[in-house]
Order: sequence, then structure tokens, then C-alpha cells
Amino acid sequence: MKLKLIACTAQRPDRRAIANCINEIATGIDTVLAQELTEILIEGDSIDLELTDKNSGSALRALRKLNIDYEIQES
Repeated sequence: MKLKLIACTAQRPDRRAIANCINEIATGIDTVLAQELTEILIEGDSIDLELTDKNSGSALRALRKLNIDYEIQES
């Protein structure tokens, strides 16, 4: 499944929690890249991620909990 993370609408985004979430749910993302993507997202740019299908339900819940707006991309 492909996701586009559009924006983080949290008043005070938890950068560490967002980076950990991206690292856990995305395919082929390491810790350093997750931190860089988190900064890009918080600055207001969107990012694209590839998720494993087995994690999709819990991944979407985790993103909603962190106040991250996303859209599901067609494969």
C-alpha cells in the first residue's frame, strides 16, 4: 500500500514519535531517513511511503493518533 503523508496538524508535533512511527510502518526506511522525512513533513511538504500490507490497519491508526493527515495512493 502506498501512502502520501500530507501534513501534521498537531499543535506541538512529537518529532521522535513521528520518526519512530515512520520507521516502523514504512518499507525500506531506516532511523536516519525517518528523522529526515519527519522534518520534511513538519516543515509542510508531503512525503510518500510504501507500507507492508500486514501493517496497514495499525499504521493508519498510528498516523491518526499523531495527527498526521494522509491519503491512500492507488498502486
